[in-house]
Amino acid sequence: MAYYKDLREYIGILEANNRLARIKRAINKDTELMPLVRWQFRGGLREEDRKAFLFENVIDVKGKKYSVPVLVGAHAASTAIYALAMACQPGEIAAKLDRAQIHRIEPEIIGAGPAQEEIHVGDTLLEHGGLEEFPVPICTPGFDNAPYMTAAGWASKDPETGIRNLGVYRAMVKSPTRLGLQCYHPKHLRLHWRKAKTRGSRNLQAAVVLGATPNVGLVSVAKVPYGIDELSVAGAIAGEPVKLVKCKTVDLEVPANAEIVIEGEIPTDYLEREGPFGEHTGYTIGWGPDLYFNISCITHRKNPIYNAFISQFPPSESSKLRTIATSAAIYKFLKHDANIPTVLDVYMHENSGAAQLCLIKMDKAHSAQSWQALSAAHALLPNDCKMVIVVDKDIDIRDIDSVIWALCYRMQPEHDVKVLPGKMHATDPSVAPPKPEGTTERLPGSALLIDATMKWAYPPTCLPGKEFMEKAKQIWEEVGLPRFTPRVPWFGYELGFWPDEMREEARLALKGEHYQVSEKLARNRMKV
Repeated sequence: MAYYKDLREYIGILEANNRLARIKRAINKDTELMPLVRWQFRGGLREEDRKAFLFENVIDVKGKKYSVPVLVGAHAASTAIYALAMACQPGEIAAKLDRAQIHRIEPEIIGAGPAQEEIHVGDTLLEHGGLEEFPVPICTPGFDNAPYMTAAGWASKDPETGIRNLGVYRAMVKSPTRLGLQCYHPKHLRLHWRKAKTRGSRNLQAAVVLGATPNVGLVSVAKVPYGIDELSVAGAIAGEPVKLVKCKTVDLEVPANAEIVIEGEIPTDYLEREGPFGEHTGYTIGWGPDLYFNISCITHRKNPIYNAFISQFPPSESSKLRTIATSAAIYKFLKHDANIPTVLDVYMHENSGAAQLCLIKMDKAHSAQSWQALSAAHALLPNDCKMVIVVDKDIDIRDIDSVIWALCYRMQPEHDVKVLPGKMHATDPSVAPPKPEGTTERLPGSALLIDATMKWAYPPTCLPGKEFMEKAKQIWEEVGLPRFTPRVPWFGYELGFWPDEMREEARLALKGEHYQVSEKLARNRMKV
């Protein structure tokens, strides 16, 4: 089956799978829109019941009515929605992302595309309102100082190599023709900016992409290594090249099926304050001198759709996006690049903002592999992985209770914990107190590495055997008790230390012959 031809076809797929809520009543983009979507993350709703929202009747605090609808949550309001964006089943996501990073498909440049059905440049740019044409929401009413674009895919090129990059950075609406963006080192766009400045250029050309097919949105937040075109990974997800068109005023190429493209330049000789804005840490932080973007042209489809991520306090769509994408990137790095074949799974815990708690499951062949995996994950992401924990194959790294069990009984702090310096926790408020005037200073942080694997054979887990738990589950369902989801471990299993004598005694107990065991014990009494 061919991948979605555009965002509109994908919206139809969401609706057909009961994953879309159409909101037809008037919704204020500044005070109501994001709070409404936020409730499905903060209201105790099960993840499987979360949906994407399409707001079809949008107004603002001044009473302005917009003809452009707003789509939120369409990429990753839930794992099931992420799977639809990937055009696969939920259980296939990790493997498909792994293959896409290895077997990339380069994009293809074409002559024209719907992203440029309308072109606003020169005098016509402000005639159509510039950015005011689009209903950019306020994400956290009462704290944000402007509407912010949360799904802005910033396209740029390395000034030396010409290799494209596409990354999501928040975009503060500062005027009809100016955006601010938070993009600190070592983000790839900031590296492009620094190279342009070093080469004597007063500007870095860039373009903001909104509302391309979901594969483009997924890779724009992924931890794709520097120097690899994210659009080649997007092509591998789709199974075909991403079609690109050349921008009208800058030397860049953007997805031909995007809903909206904003072209312009980022000055290299000045910075201006951006923020504050709610971050994935759950705190409203991150203000200070940063980049800004002067708009030269806006192109869009006829009757465009504005797409946004719901981000900030985890869990959110943004944290789900990063959890899945970053977990896949670390897994690929450990398994293929660092050559640790015993790594089975990686999970960046969503409630850490999908950034600071990295959990690694492995079936280690020797004791050194735990520390190889811990050290490699720590080194891969200089801004993230504040805590990295490696566990055995029987631990469910997506269940924090399972991880705590491993921490409590498979780890000794004196021997199995290391603290390493060298992290750049740029948005972590525990690194330094906030400064009202803002600062670009990044104080060094540190990382906690923990080997919570078994160091020798253990006795069995103290749960009934698998066959007994399965029979009990069948009875549970037959008598109509409430539905539940099993949590690992949900049955007993051996962990290397279980003498044959103990195994035989348990077998006798199941035959009703436990008196034989007690008679043996009586014969072997010890005098004290």
